[in-house]
Amino acid sequence: MEKYTYNGEDFKVVISNDNWKLGLLRYSERFSCACVFERHLKTDEAFILLYGDAILYIKDENGVVEETKMEPSTVYNVLKGEWHHIVVSKDATVLVVENSDTSKENTEKVII
Repeated sequence: MEKYTYNGEDFKVVISNDNWKLGLLRYSERFSCACVFERHLKTDEAFILLYGDAILYIKDENGVVEETKMEPSTVYNVLKGEWHHIVVSKDATVLVVENSDTSKENTEKVII
């Protein structure tokens, strides 16, 4: 068995294999406001709130932003191609699940 923890700031992949990777997302400046949205061109991305508070933002093709206050132990699946961003409280930890080939090369970002 392997065990992974992360208590730092921002986002860190803690385990990865050929098909998927798991990361832990924690508070940092980039997760303190809904100012940069991204979308993944090849894969969905799932978020699970473990601790604290988080709001998941989804921007549709017309630029309308929907915000969802996340509930602990609930899976939020952002579909491939959806613009999204997450804002978390200083005590939050969010588990992020995505394909192992999700990268800067197949992710677009836009400043709001």
